[in-house]
Amino acid sequence: MSSKTEDEWRAILTPEQFAVLRQKDTEKPGTGEYTRKFDPGVYNCGACGAALYKSSAKFDAHCGWPAFYEAIPGAVRRIEDHSHGMARTEIVCSQCASHLGHVFKGEGFKTPTDERHCVNSISLKFHNDQ
Repeated sequence: MSSKTEDEWRAILTPEQFAVLRQKDTEKPGTGEYTRKFDPGVYNCGACGAALYKSSAKFDAHCGWPAFYEAIPGAVRRIEDHSHGMARTEIVCSQCASHLGHVFKGEGFKTPTDERHCVNSISLKFHNDQ
């Protein structure tokens, strides 16, 4: 787990990144850089750089945010989230506890896990396999 203070995070992240990654904000749907990107590679944490998702687990859920059916084993931690008057499962980076988004189950997508990890693009940094 990262030992950076919130002031240290504020100094290295853009205000938009800080709002999402550290304050659990959400980017507007359809505006993220990686929503429609399907190139081969790995999606790393936008804060600490830890590898989170392989592009092979990404799918088009037509939800306005990047969607993955599974994370790299051990890369994300799940936390019960009862904000906004509903029960959801928040996902955070296991390395630095930065907010990534939420995971939803049982939506009927034809994926191996029947899960949708709905991740803010701004929480990610893509690295090509090449």
